[in-house]
Order: sequence, then C-alpha cells, then structure tokens
Amino acid sequence: MPKDSGLNMDETPLPTFTIRQHELPALSAEHRLADYPVAVRTIRELVSGGFANQSAHPNTWTVYFLVDGQWALVESARGLRREWSSLDRLEKWLRSMGFRFFWVRNDIDEIEILNDGPMGGPSLK
Repeated sequence: MPKDSGLNMDETPLPTFTIRQHELPALSAEHRLADYPVAVRTIRELVSGGFANQSAHPNTWTVYFLVDGQWALVESARGLRREWSSLDRLEKWLRSMGFRFFWVRNDIDEIEILNDGPMGGPSLK
C-alpha cells in the first residue's frame, strides 16, 4: 500500500526532477516511491519517426512518480521524456514494471457528455 502523499486531485502534480526508467526497480526496492504513478495527458514533445503524426495526434501520455516526496518525470535511457501514444500502451508498460495501479490525469481532452441513458441523461454503461 502506498504512503499517503497528500495529493489533492484538484491540483496537477508537476515534476521537479527527472528519473530514468531503469532506476525504477531500485527506487521501488528502496521504498522511495510513494503513492501510485500518475499517467498524464500532455502535449507531444517528441517527434517520432514512423507512426507518430504530430498534426493528427498532438497529444500523448507520460507518467510521473512520487519519489522522496517530489514528483519526477520519467525519461528514457537516452534522456528523452517517455511518451506513449495510448493509455493502453502506458498501462502495459506500467504493469511490465510491476505497477498494478495508477492514477490518470487528463486536463487536455474535452469531456464528451453522453446523454444516451434510458431517461435521456448520462449512460451508466
């Protein structure tokens, strides 16, 4: 069970430093990670070759970890911010790193209210 970070869900956690993804197992073993990772919807920073289409898909997902009481952004071995094109891919990566739970933060995409419920209100499907 993670330590209480005092995270207020109305506030967006902002990273104050970076960690490399290969450091996560050691940080976890040393009990330096608190709370759950936060998957954050963000504007794409990396222009990838191949599949990334910056104009059609300007947003991406990244992840923050609470390390020693401060939020950290995860970088790749090359020192670039880790980005995932879908939340599904980020979830698979987090699970491969041993994290079964995570928070999701999305302040970019608009919320579409579906009024296709039985009384014309929100659907609870």
